[in-house]
Amino acid sequence: MITHIDGILEEKTPAYAVIDVNGIGYYLHITLTTFSNLPDKGRVRLFTHLSVREDAHTLFGFGEKKEREMYRLLISVSGIGPSTARMVLSSLTAGETAQAILSEDVNTFKQVKGIGAKSAQRIIVDLIDKVENTGVELGSGSSQNNTVKVEALSALVVLGIDKKRAEKSIDKILAKASDDITVEELIKSTLKGI
Repeated sequence: MITHIDGILEEKTPAYAVIDVNGIGYYLHITLTTFSNLPDKGRVRLFTHLSVREDAHTLFGFGEKKEREMYRLLISVSGIGPSTARMVLSSLTAGETAQAILSEDVNTFKQVKGIGAKSAQRIIVDLIDKVENTGVELGSGSSQNNTVKVEALSALVVLGIDKKRAEKSIDKILAKASDDITVEELIKSTLKGI
């Protein structure tokens, strides 16, 4: 199994990254959390998970080992596939995911696209004992605001706004905004402020 890939970042989008390793380009599916932490170019190392199915071999990349560990826990849950697990870790950090599991917070998982009440409960029931034994640091702060921030940042980058500039503006707005700000409101406010 491939445990990590270390090379030159050739291309990155909110959904994938291409890393050149000695002339071979590796296409890795990534989370929005990993996307936010990747530099625009240069040497990078991503920790990987290879998903093998009958019809596809898919390589997933993670900026930190704890994120990959949480991903592997999530895909061990019946009904949670590789794409859904990636969606969870795009909406929540590994620490926030662990916190939601340990606090049995069904609503946090229900806010993730593709996760309903039954799937959220299954994640909590299947993983609560496993998460207690992992080294994943628990998240802090509002997971709702983090989800909104990640989605807004991703949309702004796709619109061509510089990531660092957009992130700085988003952080200023979130510091003053209420906890129930929507992605659309955040994007509009950010675009007005840039």
